[in-house]
Order: sequence, then C-alpha cells, then structure tokens
Amino acid sequence: MLDADFFRRWLTATAVAVDREADRLTELDSPIGDADHGSNLRRGFTAVATVLEKEEPGTPGAVLALAGRQLISTVGGASGPLYGTLLRRTGKALGEAAEVDTAGFAEALRTGVDAVAALGGAAPGDKTMLDALYPGLDALTESFGAAEAAALDGALATTPLRARKGRASYLGERSVGHQDPGATSSALLFAALAEAARGGGAPEDGTREDGHGG
Repeated sequence: MLDADFFRRWLTATAVAVDREADRLTELDSPIGDADHGSNLRRGFTAVATVLEKEEPGTPGAVLALAGRQLISTVGGASGPLYGTLLRRTGKALGEAAEVDTAGFAEALRTGVDAVAALGGAAPGDKTMLDALYPGLDALTESFGAAEAAALDGALATTPLRARKGRASYLGERSVGHQDPGATSSALLFAALAEAARGGGAPEDGTREDGHGG
C-alpha cells in the first residue's frame, strides 16, 4: 500500500532528477521550443520539494494536490499547467484515502493523464509528454520498474516523429529528429516513482548511456 510518505518521496525524487537533468532538458528544448523546459521544471519541482518539507499533507491525494498547485503557481509556459493538472487531477481522483494500492494509483493517474491530454488537445503520437505518460501508465500495473522502462522507451521513440502540437509543431518537418523534451521529463517522473518504490529518497546519481538517469 502507498501512503502519503511514499508520494512525498516520489516528488522529492522527481525534484532531484529534474535538477540533475535540467540542462539536458533545455538542450532538447532548444531546437524545437523556447529553450527553457529544464529551467522551468527545476524551479517548479524545487518549489514542490520545499513546500513538502514545510507542510505535511496526511493523504496521498493531498500531497499530489499541493504539488500540483505549487507547479501551476511557479512554472511559466505550458509546463506548469500541464504538470500541475496531472498531479492535481490524480490527487483529486485519489480522494481522502490514507493509503492506495498500485492498481488504485494507476487508475487515478490515468485520470490525470487524460486531463493533460484534454488540456493540450493532444494524443499519443503527437510528439508530446503523452508519448511517455501513456506507455508508463499502461505498464504501471505490471511493476514500477516496467513503467520506468516503458516511459523512457516512449520518450526515445519521439525522435523520429513530426510534432503536431505545441510550439514544436510550427517547425513542421524540422521537428523530426529531435527527442521531445516534455516526454523526456515525463519519463523522469516514472524513474523517480520506481526509485521511491525501491525505498530511496532520490534517483541514483548514475545516468544511462542515452543521457537519462535510471
């Protein structure tokens, strides 16, 4: 069963991962976006980690709702509303339960991911964060490790796609050949989730050959 402490560990681990990978995320964002994805998310998740140190929400839903509000209030551009919506809607779906099992979390997370899709008007294959979120979500009931791997594979698979949503879509064919930064940061969420499930407070320092932690 997953309690509030587990979700605090997850989000703290995400903040560490985003901080470590921020330059990489900005590098990916430079040719197809505003070159600020890494810095925006670093600011947002640092604020999340800080508020979770000060406050102690007593339920998983309250932890995620607080984190979502913090992201929306501190992150500019599209990232804040999208990640904030993901966490807030997931938290709302969890309700006031003190604990949740993996299947219940996966169901609530699907509510959050679907809300992101509706907010951005995007679908899998559009070269967005959904290309990592949905594969990770689908594998979550198998194991946290499987979800981590599936999300990373989804992010890597955005490279040959042509962007159909967001700023990158303005580039047309020139968006082909670039890994989507939003999908890449979404994969970090699942990497941090797997780390939290292993009982650690943060992702390991080692990075894979493709430049991602895990």
